[in-house]
Amino acid sequence: MMERRMDTALLVLLMGHLAAALEVPLDLPQPPTITHQSPKDYIIDPRENIVIHCDAKGKPHPSFSWTRNGTHFDIDEDANVVMRPHSGTLVVDISREKADHYEGVYQCTARNKHGTAVSHNIVIRQSRSPLWSKERIKPIVVQEGVSLVLPCRPPAGLPPPIIFWMDNNFQRLPQSSRVSQSLNGDLYFSNVLREDSRNDYICYARFPHTQTIQQKQPITVKVLNLDAINDTMAAFYNDTDLFSEDPVDERKPTFLIPSGSSSSQTVLRGQVLELECIAEGLPTPEIFWTKVSGDLPSERTSFLYYKKNLRIVNASAADAGDYRCEAKNKLGSVHHTIHVSVKASPYWIAGAPRNLVLAPGENGVLTCRASGTPKPSITWSMNGIPIENSPPDLSRKVEDDTIIFTDIQMGSSAVYQCNVSNGHGYLMANAFVNVLSEAPRVLTPANKVYQVIKNHRARIDCAFFGSPIPKITWFKDSRSSTLDGDPYIQHDNGTLEIHTAQARNSGKYTCAARNMLGIYENHVYLEVKEPTRILRQPEYKVVQRGRSVVFECKVKHDPTLVPTMTWLKDDGELPDDDRLIVDSDSLTITDVTESDGGVYTCVMNTTLDHDSASAELTVVEATPTPAVVYERPDPPTDLELTDQKKRSVQLTWTPGDEHNSPIQKFLIQYEDSLHHRGHWHNLTEVPGTRTTAHLKLSPYVHYTFRVLALNAMGFSRPSFPSRMFKTEPAGPDENPKDVEGFGTEHDNLVISWKPLTGLQSNGPGLRYRVMWRQKAVESDWSTVTVSNNSRFVVSGTPTFVPYELKVQAVNDHGVGPEPAIARGYSGEDLPVAAPENVQLVVLNSTLAEVHWDPVPHKLIRGHLKGYKVYYWKERSLHKHNPYHMEKLILMFSGNHSRGMVPGLHPFSLYSFNVRVYNGKGEGPVSPTQQFETPEGVPGAPTSLIVTNSNLDTLTLEWSPPHDRKGRITGYTLKYQPVNNSNELGPVEELALLANETSVTLPNLKYSTRYKFYLNAKTIRGEGPAISQEAVTIVDEGSTQSSHPIAQPPPRRPPNEALPVSPFGNVSSSVGEEGALISWEYWGPEKNVYVEYIVENSEGEQEWQKEPVNGSQNVVLKGLKGGLSYRVRLVAKGHHDQPLHHSEELLVTVPAVASRQVDIATQGWFIGLMCAIALLILILLIICFIQRNKGGKYPVKEKEDAHTDPEFQPMKEDDCTFGEYSDNEDHKPLKGSRTPSNGTVKRDDSDDSLVDYGEGGDGQFNEDGSFIGQYSGKSGSRDTAVGHESSEAPSPINAMNSLNSFV
Repeated sequence: MMERRMDTALLVLLMGHLAAALEVPLDLPQPPTITHQSPKDYIIDPRENIVIHCDAKGKPHPSFSWTRNGTHFDIDEDANVVMRPHSGTLVVDISREKADHYEGVYQCTARNKHGTAVSHNIVIRQSRSPLWSKERIKPIVVQEGVSLVLPCRPPAGLPPPIIFWMDNNFQRLPQSSRVSQSLNGDLYFSNVLREDSRNDYICYARFPHTQTIQQKQPITVKVLNLDAINDTMAAFYNDTDLFSEDPVDERKPTFLIPSGSSSSQTVLRGQVLELECIAEGLPTPEIFWTKVSGDLPSERTSFLYYKKNLRIVNASAADAGDYRCEAKNKLGSVHHTIHVSVKASPYWIAGAPRNLVLAPGENGVLTCRASGTPKPSITWSMNGIPIENSPPDLSRKVEDDTIIFTDIQMGSSAVYQCNVSNGHGYLMANAFVNVLSEAPRVLTPANKVYQVIKNHRARIDCAFFGSPIPKITWFKDSRSSTLDGDPYIQHDNGTLEIHTAQARNSGKYTCAARNMLGIYENHVYLEVKEPTRILRQPEYKVVQRGRSVVFECKVKHDPTLVPTMTWLKDDGELPDDDRLIVDSDSLTITDVTESDGGVYTCVMNTTLDHDSASAELTVVEATPTPAVVYERPDPPTDLELTDQKKRSVQLTWTPGDEHNSPIQKFLIQYEDSLHHRGHWHNLTEVPGTRTTAHLKLSPYVHYTFRVLALNAMGFSRPSFPSRMFKTEPAGPDENPKDVEGFGTEHDNLVISWKPLTGLQSNGPGLRYRVMWRQKAVESDWSTVTVSNNSRFVVSGTPTFVPYELKVQAVNDHGVGPEPAIARGYSGEDLPVAAPENVQLVVLNSTLAEVHWDPVPHKLIRGHLKGYKVYYWKERSLHKHNPYHMEKLILMFSGNHSRGMVPGLHPFSLYSFNVRVYNGKGEGPVSPTQQFETPEGVPGAPTSLIVTNSNLDTLTLEWSPPHDRKGRITGYTLKYQPVNNSNELGPVEELALLANETSVTLPNLKYSTRYKFYLNAKTIRGEGPAISQEAVTIVDEGSTQSSHPIAQPPPRRPPNEALPVSPFGNVSSSVGEEGALISWEYWGPEKNVYVEYIVENSEGEQEWQKEPVNGSQNVVLKGLKGGLSYRVRLVAKGHHDQPLHHSEELLVTVPAVASRQVDIATQGWFIGLMCAIALLILILLIICFIQRNKGGKYPVKEKEDAHTDPEFQPMKEDDCTFGEYSDNEDHKPLKGSRTPSNGTVKRDDSDDSLVDYGEGGDGQFNEDGSFIGQYSGKSGSRDTAVGHESSEAPSPINAMNSLNSFV
């Protein structure tokens, strides 16, 4: 009875194993399976959102819920927590809540109607990186030779920090057998030396989870010998720790850690065992490790920190026992024994329980086989509920770590949880039992191709599923017998293995899966390939420096595999050097240098295997060679065709004599005697180091080949032709390109394509199969075959409908590949509808916006190109403006429903309409509408002329603006005087009526230059001003100054449609600075500039350019007076876009009238000079008489006493006038004020210059200059000498006396 029971158990175990090997396809019903979950101990970063993973699969897709700390976690109640769609993963937003609020133990549950799976417990803890506590560390003074421990004691973090010691410069402190860091982070000195003194022993703690580093306060260590300690005792007594007073002698080792002669340590199975022994002594002791009860496992053992640490990875029960560490120096030794116990948290013996798929009535078993130290306890749950509390099931029996199912039935599907735990941890696994009745299916893709190299192992898959478990049978080709003997091995999972594959094993294999519910077959293919072999290996080479060397590597491989050649130098990559040339079967090194010496390896790889071979290169010094003669190479010889295939051939040849110049390359040409007899075409080129070429050929060509060689001197003569090689005809390999469809009439469709060349035809009888059908209508393809043509016209098509098009190449031997579908449209016709709901909104005096409803697509009857807005000016609203009509067009490309209408003339009546246009033309016109533009700012007056210039009056005459832009409401005249230094005086302003065209300005200062500014006004404001200058004169005739006139642009004929310029309101005015050009601009281009040229000189001069830098006005300087200039504005877009020009403006620059009058011809000047000559004669007579009397004038005494150093009108010895000095021109007049800027100004605001003279009447010439500047004395000096004598002291005084008698 017991034997029978054991046999049944073994059978159940076997069935359970087979069932567990099956993977249930997701389209079949199945309980949930947890596919992804967060780790048990989950440390989170407090700076990032918390993501707790839980994903599961099942059919139907499972739903998810969570517990937290053993109770239900209601996600809907916490606004910070969301669950990802189609998943159980939780995402916790910590922006509104601290992360530590969500610490705890979480568990995920996934359930559907077939069962419930649960995750393991996920313990969420926040990572912590606390700061070091504040402490004041006293300097440490020790005697040289003693031991020392520097404590680190980092703050407790989660996870624990990584400890290291560094200095102030963030450099790691050097460690050795004398100085090392312990496992707890403290720094141990077996003995200290004088060089250990420093003030920057700093312990750092790096917290890996948050990537933060905390720093302990620096520790100062001072190492002194005995004499130094005695000298510095007082200085350090109150503020140091003194470790020794006696001299330190050499001593045998003692352990700093661990203490005592023995200790114990426990490690968990699978973890790292770390044992530590640190000893002190002088000289520094050496550490040795042994295992008392056996040998150390060499593959898992390492020694760290100068053998002070023993490290054994992946600890197992065999690592338990006593370990002995021994510290030894020349004075003795000491040892310590560490007893190691190995415990184990639960672990699987044969893996976790596996899912079980059973058919109704079958038997099965779930096994939860685990171990641990101490032995763990095992508990079972079903669908998350302890199994003892689950509904009873007669087919289920629990025996310790096994659940046995006997004669299971539908409805018994469930998920079972196995929990294994001891004091060191736990394991938890889900395994479902799925009761299904399912016909067989093969999951391996059908017709899959397996490739394997000959004499290698081959495995062919047959992944299957079914319930009951299907039986797998393999067949080959004819299916004469099953494959269940040598050389075939069939595995339980359905895989068929061939231990040593041969070519005869290639073929079609059939995998048949059958159970009581049916049979399923799947076909796969096995291809056994020839191995890759290097036939000609690279050979050892000795080459002179500066020469070239070639390593050959001829390879044989399976022709169906694509080889890749790789070259290595000294087992590394080739240097990146143009001198190294890699070809398909060779490596060439030109201009060899010493560094090129080494071992070169060629590696030939395919997708399945590889082969390699190596050779060494030795470089020697070059030997002198006599002068050589270089010539072109001889032609190649012995052309031979081998490896002939349908579309390729191997061509080999023998190179001719190089004539001392290496062959650089070979050029292979061919002649097609079938299509182009007598014409040689270049086929390909190969490097000069190769003598073979694999040529790819086209079908239906009669090839003859020849080869030419090229060196530095040129090409050789062609070789003798090879024998003819004829390729067989074949169907076309490609179809015509550039297939298009369009219409030339409203009822046709033209299909065009780029025809194939004769070489592309691949055979005789080339023709084209043209196919078309309407795209939007379910219809069959219409087909016609044409030849010797590149287009076909389909008539009677509907207007502008989409078509799908195909053109396929056909010849007498077949058809080309399935052509790609192109798309086109039948012919267009004019649109049949006009835009509706057309409206216009006037934005300002020069800009309006027009709106319309787009025309429906079906009424456009073609490709929508856009909309056109026609508009024209009917008349100006000002009665003086003439009637004219000028049509303009605005084009809006694309599907627009609005547009801006720029460049309108203010105060005008416009008409407009809108029409749509396509590729055929324009559609009907929308109803014409009218709109008025408001008034704008007027232009400058047309002209400004100065007439009737008198001493104190001027008359100005002007013409109204040509461009009024509204009703003129008046004019504003501003004027101001200008002195000889071109400084402007105060501005006077005068308002004038709209009907005035002239004005006389009284009470002006005589002989004064004035500048005038005149602008017109409308209700919108003042326009630009026109300026002019004039001078009030003492007249012998009035002088008219020239005046600028802005000529209006020539008018175009009415009713002429013009392209719209982006410029408007272009105007000009001329002043002293130059010509001011103003405009409005609304175009998109950024590159705008002004061009100007002298009128009637376009053939002789070029247009001059002036950039405007984004402004809308510019001053043109340097224009020559008396000339007229043509001025225009230009907007430049991209290089492929046309330039936009404004209308040209004619600007006339006035000639500058001379304000200097030739005083030598003036009567008053001649009379004045005569009077002065007469006075001088009288003075000479008086002086002569006085001299004869021997007396002196009182005036002469005064002059002797008060000689003016700046001006002496007479010499003392002969009473003649003193010589005039040029320096006087640069000195100020007496009594005047010299400002800081060096100019001379009057004392008061009087406009007269008489103050600079000596009398009451100042003298001026006609240009306003002051004659009195040549006088020798100022007014103040007159006062000083005038009371001394009645005689005139100077010619000027004499002249003034003469004037008093007149």
